[in-house]
Amino acid sequence: MTKLIVFTDLPMTPEGTTIIGLDPFERLRKGIDHVNRYHADADRVIFTGDLTHRADTASYRRLKALLSTLVPPAAITIGNHDNRERFLDIFDHVTPDADGFVQQAIDFDDCRVLLLDTLFAPPYDYPASHAGLLCDRRLAWLGQRLAETGKPVLLFMHHPPHRTGFTGMDTIRLTNEAAFYEVVLRHGNVRHIFAGHVHRTIGGSHRGIPFSIFKSPVHQQPMPFDTPNPSLSVDEPGAYGIVVLTPEGLQVHTEDYEIARRDSVIA
Repeated sequence: MTKLIVFTDLPMTPEGTTIIGLDPFERLRKGIDHVNRYHADADRVIFTGDLTHRADTASYRRLKALLSTLVPPAAITIGNHDNRERFLDIFDHVTPDADGFVQQAIDFDDCRVLLLDTLFAPPYDYPASHAGLLCDRRLAWLGQRLAETGKPVLLFMHHPPHRTGFTGMDTIRLTNEAAFYEVVLRHGNVRHIFAGHVHRTIGGSHRGIPFSIFKSPVHQQPMPFDTPNPSLSVDEPGAYGIVVLTPEGLQVHTEDYEIARRDSVIA
């Protein structure tokens, strides 16, 4: 049974800097240490974008060094806080697709995993590029990868492809939801969609397909749904996702690793 660990919204900064007083390096380091200790048997650790805060070279180099300490192998795609060219320059072991997008297909015995590049850039014009996009070439790649397999498919992407109920974040979700779901529903083999971007734990289904969105290892989205500002953050414990394939389907767990305890007692 395939086992996947999922991190999203890292967002690494240069040494000596913080986000709302939090050190992204230290928070992610604790998460990686936790994975190495308890999930070293994972088949992949998947990172679904917003790898850095400002897409600067120093942050990418700092992140690359930290990810080198992972015991399980990693698979990476990018989000709206990333720069595609700079990422590929630093993470030179990552091979983009034929059109230069940070997308890949990974086959396991019981499923196919597809990582999608939803970065709406270049041009890197903010705030417009904070929203997500799967252009015609990326959608064609998705359709081809879905058509060529008989396995159930799990999609991993940064931007949720539909509304999540958070007013501010929904303004910068994937902008071409209808086109995305037309491709997905036409093939009928996508079993689950995984995303980040919102910095909350959210689960449900949309157009008949289950989805899961995970929290960040660093900072989280405030819970009020009607907050119009998508850049507000709160200091809540970091988390990552755990996805386990079963003969009957799959299970999705969230590990709040900063507050997780294993010294349990019988109640």
